[in-house]
Amino acid sequence: MADSLSSLVDGFLDQLRYRLNRSENTTVNYAVDLAQFVEFLQLEGVEGPEGINRDRVRGFLRSLMGYGFAPTSAARKLSSVRGFTAYLTREGLVEQDPAAGVRGPKLPANLPRALAYPDVVRLLEEGPGGRHAQRDRLMLELLYGSGLRVSEAAGLDWEDLEPEERWLRVLGKGQKGRAVPFGRGVKELLQDWRPDPVTRQGPVFPGERGAPRITPRTIHRLVTQSARRVGLAGVTPHTLRHSFATHLLEGGASLRVVQELLGHESLLTTQRYLDITSDQMKRSYEQAHPRAGG
Repeated sequence: MADSLSSLVDGFLDQLRYRLNRSENTTVNYAVDLAQFVEFLQLEGVEGPEGINRDRVRGFLRSLMGYGFAPTSAARKLSSVRGFTAYLTREGLVEQDPAAGVRGPKLPANLPRALAYPDVVRLLEEGPGGRHAQRDRLMLELLYGSGLRVSEAAGLDWEDLEPEERWLRVLGKGQKGRAVPFGRGVKELLQDWRPDPVTRQGPVFPGERGAPRITPRTIHRLVTQSARRVGLAGVTPHTLRHSFATHLLEGGASLRVVQELLGHESLLTTQRYLDITSDQMKRSYEQAHPRAGG
């Protein structure tokens, strides 16, 4: 019955909170989006997970657009649904992920493409596969976690890394170097990737078939293949760089800090990312300003 769908959502939210340690804000966003999804399913007469299929996921997306939701908001809600249906698939409650392959709304061409954070998590954790899964997971984490350009990731040497301090040095456009931090997860992945400190020289990512280092084309391919495994289309290494910048701004980082981390020459280049976070800024204003509702 309807209660079973709601209880499944509750189980998914508990997993986000207690197993995956997602923030309360992220969990609340999921809860709001999935409550709307469950309401839509109820109106469609769906009583349990077996009634969720690709057509109904698409129908939910169409209904959001019909109610006037901005494409960026509808895309975020679809991302929440993807996370939920992936959970149902892992739990064996549906045979195939009904949201896999469902495309989100077309975003304005003048805005950079950014993934919703739940989609990033799925890409990083479930996307890598095959014999290069360990390498691909590390590459994805660096592209998103440090906002690296493809050429910067390909050119990384072990001598560029300071694992204990969690910093790396890259040579960006115009041969300008910069230091970029990376997360604790990357530090652990680096340890697993090359555990013997004696061998930590030369390229972090060696090439295939005797090539000295990985090529940008190989990086592009591993990103797109990992994205397809979790039902995401149109994802490139540059998508992860955009997502890095967008999520930093949404989290409160200053524009100047993001400019330095990206290695942008001009602040105007970084300001493009402010457009894609306008929904977030409006919500923050309405929640925080005493005269917002006046």
